[in-house]
Amino acid sequence: MTSPSPVETSAGLVVVGGGPAGLSAARAYREGGGRGRVLMVSADRHPPYNRPPLSKDFLRGESEASALPLEDPSFYGGHEIELLLARSVAGLDLSARSVVLDDGERVPFLTVVLATGRGPAALPVPGGDHPALRFLRSRHHGEQLRDAVASAGRVVVVGSGFIGCEAAVSLAARGTTVTMVSPEPLPQQERLGAEVGERIAGWLREAGVRLLPGRSVIAVEDGRRLLLDDGSTCEADLVLVSTGAAPQGELALEAGLATSEGRVVVDSHMRTQVPGVLAAGDIAFAHNDAAGRSLAVEHWGEALRMGEVAGTTAAGGDDTWAQVPGFWSEIGERTLKYAAWGDGHDDVRVVDHRDGGFTAWYSADGVLVGVLTHDADDDYEEGQSLVEKGAPSETS
Repeated sequence: MTSPSPVETSAGLVVVGGGPAGLSAARAYREGGGRGRVLMVSADRHPPYNRPPLSKDFLRGESEASALPLEDPSFYGGHEIELLLARSVAGLDLSARSVVLDDGERVPFLTVVLATGRGPAALPVPGGDHPALRFLRSRHHGEQLRDAVASAGRVVVVGSGFIGCEAAVSLAARGTTVTMVSPEPLPQQERLGAEVGERIAGWLREAGVRLLPGRSVIAVEDGRRLLLDDGSTCEADLVLVSTGAAPQGELALEAGLATSEGRVVVDSHMRTQVPGVLAAGDIAFAHNDAAGRSLAVEHWGEALRMGEVAGTTAAGGDDTWAQVPGFWSEIGERTLKYAAWGDGHDDVRVVDHRDGGFTAWYSADGVLVGVLTHDADDDYEEGQSLVEKGAPSETS
């Protein structure tokens, strides 16, 4: 499955990154008629895999690693896609139109797609780099965490983002005592509003998660003792840091590509200002034709879609990113479905339905900019259309 080393021939397409955007780009390039050599360079030791289960069924022990790969091994050979695993690209030489691998080998390219994604954000406090701290951004992280929690009676989750909430409920389902520490007054309050945040907090408490909201970690001792800004401490056998992730845009920055807050600036075809150089996924600050502006998104589905657009573009086709970004989050047995432009709102209207379902409508300046649902699929589907059209808020 891996290509020989050293790499000796040029490539029609080099994909830097082995996540969903990278795989989608390679697949779309082939399906779009791209005939050049395709090389995917991934720092991960595993072929592209499904990451959402890492905080859910995989963490709970309900599924195994064998279910994670996004494609059967035969897919790569059948599509003539070479995987170079556990390797990295050390440099991007735009003048020579080549990538420089970690061993110094150069691979000339006709087109390159940067799909390096994001890396876990460490706690920027004393002791925040302790090796005992756990993260959840890769299969390796997921396997480490699942193994470690088997002997951990007390777990602290730092951060109340969606991955943190999903993981907290999954960890509690394994019988551990789980505490969540977050500077937010309520989970996801800044993104989703206080009323939705209160409902998520209720789900967490119902699952047995103890919440310590409005508190920040100011130091970590021995990887297991957290000092909080209110003077209290929180001790655990295991600490999961889920405070977000940062775009891995070093290659682009060093190569002189235009960036915005660490993301590579691209148009709706995923093209940078340099011909033949594209970017997709979490690393991209891409123009969305339906929104009429550039957006920074960090959703699994958008990574797949952006990769598809990039691969089609690399093959000479015409495709653009013009959909409303969105994602699903499974917090225990409850599922939230969210579609929004993601760059702010000034009003939230929550509508309750039967049996605990609800819909939250988000608007800005009187225009719908987002919808979130729980057990309200009709609203979700209609909401996507209304947001894409820029419908007035009174339409909802």
